Amino acid sequence: MEKAKKLYMLIWVAGMLFGLVSCTPEIRLDTQGTQAPGITGNFTVIYYGCNFLNDLETIAFLNKEDGKYTFEPYAAAFEYRVKKGLPAKEALESAMKFVNCSTAFKRAQVSGILGPGGETIGYEVRPLYEPFTYGASDVLYVGYGLKDGKVIINVRPLEMVPQDSGATRKER
Repeated sequence: MEKAKKLYMLIWVAGMLFGLVSCTPEIRLDTQGTQAPGITGNFTVIYYGCNFLNDLETIAFLNKEDGKYTFEPYAAAFEYRVKKGLPAKEALESAMKFVNCSTAFKRAQVSGILGPGGETIGYEVRPLYEPFTYGASDVLYVGYGLKDGKVIINVRPLEMVPQDSGATRKER
C-alpha cells in the first residue's frame, strides 16, 4: 500500500510539473510606427486574409529572413499564404498592394514588431479604412506573443465592428 501511495504521489508531481511547463505564458510583443524607407534586408512575407472581397481580417507581416524568430499566424493554413526570400523593397510593395483588399481601403500603415529587447524583429502592414464605413479606420486587433522562438500572431476584428457587415468571419 505504501508503494502505491509513493507511485501515485510521483505521478501527481510529474503531472503538475508537466502542466506548469506546457502552460507557460508567452511573452507579449509590441509594435511601433516606422518609416518604410528604413526597411532593409530579405523577408518572408505572410499574407493573412483577403479571402473574399472586403475581408477585414486582412494584414501582411514581414519576417526578417536572418532574424532569430519565425512568425506563425494562429490560424488555419488556408487563411494565409507565405512567400519567402523577397528583398525589402519588393516585400513592402507586395504587402502594401495585398492589404488593399477592400472597397473602403484608405491607406496602409507600416509598424515595426519589437522583440523582447526593443529591437525590430519584423513588420506589419495594416490596412486603414474610411472611418464612416466601419466606425473607425483601424478595425483589427493583432496580438503578438513570443513562445519557443516563434512569434505567434493572433488576428481578429475589434469588437466594435458589426458582425453582420459581411466583412468578418462569423465563427472563430
